[in-house]
Order: sequence, then structure tokens, then C-alpha cells
Amino acid sequence: MGPESLAGRMLLRHWRYLPDSPDVDAGTLDQHPPLRKGLCPGIYKCKTFPMKDPFFFGYGSLVNRKTHDYEQAHPAQITGWRRAWRRSPLRDLCYLTAVPDADCTLDGLIAAVPDSDWQALDIRERAYLRQDATRQVRHEVNHDPEVAIYAIAPDAHHPPTPENPILLSYLDVVVQGYLTEFGEEGVARFFDTTDGWHAPILNDRAKPVYPRAQSLSRTETALVDSYLSRYTET
Repeated sequence: MGPESLAGRMLLRHWRYLPDSPDVDAGTLDQHPPLRKGLCPGIYKCKTFPMKDPFFFGYGSLVNRKTHDYEQAHPAQITGWRRAWRRSPLRDLCYLTAVPDADCTLDGLIAAVPDSDWQALDIRERAYLRQDATRQVRHEVNHDPEVAIYAIAPDAHHPPTPENPILLSYLDVVVQGYLTEFGEEGVARFFDTTDGWHAPILNDRAKPVYPRAQSLSRTETALVDSYLSRYTET
């Protein structure tokens, strides 16, 4: 095994914490194209990827290809994790994280990180820890790449309260991604494999707070609202 592969394995097994910070400035976005907002490479047809590149597994906004520019992407599944809406001391809002659950399987998107350059993704996911999930992911890539997942540290997140709402603009992005990759059945699985729907919803569609907000069609918006009404009923 060459030193690049060894370095990649060591990197993916190292939990890295990046503190919360304001949104990345334009100069940083120019230096790191995968962070650019609104770029959508389309569905990647070929399943042959550079064998040296590690992958990430996305289970929230990263499933929506319009929010990043990682072109070598493909739908996948991970076992041993469940999604949850959680608050943390770093944020006033609720965001998705992954929590261990041996009996749960999540749909998601894997994508290659060219040349093991995690800097752009670490900036985007700065409130999360990056850890190895290689043996938990099922995919159709033609080799066995290293795969990382981002999750908030177990002792750094808590159940949502009335003071920690979910941004509707963020949820819209996530659901749009699942609808594109997995159809409405995938949307149903997303809601069913996510905890914390008792959190309040902040409707910011008219003036989105989420920096990677996307435009939804009327059909997509209606789908989000329909599922949300089912899962937030008291």
C-alpha cells in the first residue's frame, strides 16, 4: 500500500473539529470551488473513480448536488446511523446530525474528495466531526474507497427546544435533494429515519436565512409541507 493511501486512511480515522464561524467569504469560495453556491454538475453517470480519492457520505444538505460542486457523486446507503435534529452550543438553530443506531439504514450521497483535500468540506461542516465510516457504507463504486461521515460530537448536541427552530429553507434543500436522488419514496424514508420533529419550524422561505437555499417548484414545496404536517402533528 502506497504512502498516499496510508495517509488517507490515517486522515479519515482522525476526528477533526472545526469551530463555528461566520459564513465563508467570497475569496474563500473562489479558492475552493466545491463550496460555491448553486453549482449542479448533474447526475454522475460513470461509476469509475480515481482509486486514491476518499469519499464523504452526505445525509442532509450534501445530498442536494446544487449545494456543492463535487462531481464524482453517487447515491449510497449507510447502516448504523440515524438522523436527528439537534441544537448545539455553537448554533441557535437546529440542524441535522447523525447519531449511532445499529438498526437504522440511511439513504445518502457519496462523493469523491479530489486529492484528499478536505479543507473546503471541513469549512462547510465546521460544527461537525469527521470520522471514518468506510465499513458501514454500501455503494456501486468500482472499488472500496475510504468514506467519511460528518456528525456533531456526542457530548456537544442536545434535543431541540422551542428556542431552537429548524430553518424551513434548510429543510427544503434537504428534501429537494432526496426527491432528486431517491424519488418520493426516498423523501418518505428521510422523514421516517429522522428524529426531533417536535422542534419548531421557522418559515424563512420569503427571505432565506440558510446560505445555500434553493428555489423549489410548487410541487416540491407542496411535498415538503405535506410531509412536515404529518410529522409535526401534536
